[in-house]
Amino acid sequence: MKAGIVGLPNVGKSTLFNCLSNAKAQSANFPFCTIEPNVGVVNVPDPRIQVLEGMVNPERVMPATVEIVDIAGLVKGASKGEGLGNQFLANIRETDAIIHVLRCFDNENIIHVDASVDPIRDKETIDIELQLKDLETVQKRLERVKRTAKTGNKEAQIELEILLRVEETLLRGVSVRAIEFSEKDQEIVQSLQFITAKPVLYVCNVDEGAAVNGNDYVTKVREAVKDENAEVIVLAVGTEADITELDDYEEREMFLADMGLKEAGASVLIRAAYKLLNLQTYFTVGVKEVRAWTINIGDTAPQAAGVIHTDFEKGFIRAEVTKYEDYTTLGGEQKVKEAGKLGIEGKEYIVQDGDIMNFRFNV
Repeated sequence: MKAGIVGLPNVGKSTLFNCLSNAKAQSANFPFCTIEPNVGVVNVPDPRIQVLEGMVNPERVMPATVEIVDIAGLVKGASKGEGLGNQFLANIRETDAIIHVLRCFDNENIIHVDASVDPIRDKETIDIELQLKDLETVQKRLERVKRTAKTGNKEAQIELEILLRVEETLLRGVSVRAIEFSEKDQEIVQSLQFITAKPVLYVCNVDEGAAVNGNDYVTKVREAVKDENAEVIVLAVGTEADITELDDYEEREMFLADMGLKEAGASVLIRAAYKLLNLQTYFTVGVKEVRAWTINIGDTAPQAAGVIHTDFEKGFIRAEVTKYEDYTTLGGEQKVKEAGKLGIEGKEYIVQDGDIMNFRFNV
């Protein structure tokens, strides 16, 4: 599961990527610095795994991870191939969610591709280009589906209805993610891979003074996206970059405290991206390893077991489930058993975030 960082050139995408992944993607004060998408596998900050580590003292600890992709900046006309448009659109199509970076700070020394700072205009530029590309996809597909629907093919008739609805929405300048579909229709929409159907998280890149409370630009962004069911995060990306350069943990904490922040904004963003991708965590705990496993929200116990090994899913018998709160409050697995708090769950069990699990299987 990948989240792609997108935005106009020079809004702070590569600097943000560096903060998140500690990979040193080239970051410079000119457009199209990032040509090939940089990919970073990022640990998901989770204090629970540190608590479990302290209780068990395992040989190793494996946190959950999420994949972040830094994609080249987009400009007007990208849907027609302007700038690095075709490459941008191909790269973003391969991601599962979008982290949209908006420049919300003034700085005469950093060039803006449109010569002035206006995050709403910038957002609309990218929205329009992505919507135009989706419209092109819809209209190509419509030609074929209309012919099949005329023969009485019921599946084609259902798809035709969905495509016409999507086309009408895009022509109004509204993204596909704003449309409410039934669960069955949603499966068809997902198969069509519309770019604007992907969930989005807006990152308002501000200067250090606005890191805690935002600024007027941020207020305008929040107002503009209030009907999109999208989260908005405020991040002083340049300052976050300075924080990641500090090797000493206490120095970083002092830096954050001076800014009035409880934790690095990058940590907040990574967790938000994890949630945006519809992901959650369960744990396996032992003296050899404490590990956070990544699954989709709504996965069953056998599906969760399959993340460890396909044989676990194929031969699934049952899952022994301990709630994180019970494990940490009571003092470990044995105490949980003695208190009668260990759950024995079958194939229908829906795994909850933070569950500590052992699987029984037979292949």
